[in-house]
Amino acid sequence: MSQTESSGTTGAKSEVLFVGFNQDGTSLAVGTTKGYKLYTILSVEKLDLIYENTTEKDVCIVERLFSSSLVAIVSLNAHRMLKVCHFKKGTEICNYSYSNTILAVRLNRLRLIVCLEESLYIHNIRNMEVLHTIRDTPPNPHGLCCLVSKDENCFLAYPGSSTIGEVQIFDASNLRAVTMVPAHDSPLACMAFDAEGIRLATASEKGTVIRVFAIPSGDKLFELRRGMKRCVNMYSLAFSPDAVLLSSSSNTETVHVFKLEPADTKPVEAQNQGWMNYLGKALANAATYLPSQVADVVNQGRSFALVRHPFAGVRNICIITNLQKTPRLLIASSDGYMYIYAIDPNEGGDCTLLKQHKLEKTAPPPSMAVEHPLSSSPISYAAAVTKPVDKTDGGGSVESEDRAPDNESPPPAQRPEVL
Repeated sequence: MSQTESSGTTGAKSEVLFVGFNQDGTSLAVGTTKGYKLYTILSVEKLDLIYENTTEKDVCIVERLFSSSLVAIVSLNAHRMLKVCHFKKGTEICNYSYSNTILAVRLNRLRLIVCLEESLYIHNIRNMEVLHTIRDTPPNPHGLCCLVSKDENCFLAYPGSSTIGEVQIFDASNLRAVTMVPAHDSPLACMAFDAEGIRLATASEKGTVIRVFAIPSGDKLFELRRGMKRCVNMYSLAFSPDAVLLSSSSNTETVHVFKLEPADTKPVEAQNQGWMNYLGKALANAATYLPSQVADVVNQGRSFALVRHPFAGVRNICIITNLQKTPRLLIASSDGYMYIYAIDPNEGGDCTLLKQHKLEKTAPPPSMAVEHPLSSSPISYAAAVTKPVDKTDGGGSVESEDRAPDNESPPPAQRPEVL
């Protein structure tokens, strides 16, 4: 989630330049002035540091492909260069240089997307071939874009305007434009797909309203009010794995969690609450006769659960994931901490802090995966992202880190210039 929205400004007491979760919330990547670190998230109590690199300085983007050994990194010292590495072997697989600063990188098992201010490059993740380039996009100085994590609906979303909140949806698998979603009157601040690629959540720079759209139709499904406070900078949006919950974080001290369910699916006991329920129904019915802008305000959903941080203005990213089969809200921030909260799936309300993890830990013991010297025979890109292929069927898929093929002897790393 990547994705984003996740990079943060460095505080006076923190070396953190980037924090970001992988596509399914099982791993956390942290870029710092001294290098980068990768953690696995398996339980509330334990945050394992599985890898630390101290040779790459000022790392501002770190994106890991699910739980594989493949990572894509960008540093402030070489902000036009993308490096793709096999972290378990400490090997650089390939690197690509672009015409301008790399602002964001998104990846799934099919595609790797590189976002520049006015263009997007779509790579085949199997061999890093450039399949398509979206050129002359509206200025996108924050590198705002998102990619569906699954292959089936491999949609890419990016701003269609720098003055209003239009979202362009592009099919990164079939390399064709799909639709344009008129999401907001103000420029976009953040976006997120659900895991299946059938819903898109958006927020504008104004930051008070979050909208959820059906994809690829672009129909509006939900309109959610985050709050009335002005001068809000939205940092992140994230769906739960089942797309029932949606979390949002900003520069305020509050993280909101919304429940995405149609009004007619709410439990019977929640519907039979006397005159307050009657008043709510009356307002909803009256909204059908009101001007559209007024009706939208009446029909806006409020947050189901929330977190109140003791701080504000610290860059952060939030996700909802399942830890030991229980939904948890995870917040990683540029102050060098990750927070894990419990969400009551039935009652909502204030979320309970379960654990606070410090991210600036020391390196793991030698028994764990740590930085290795570069081998004389570097692993190939295809070997890093593909299981060993059965020649009878020619199949292949992304492999996890504990099944890395250690005996490959591939050709040298690629170093092309992408113009």
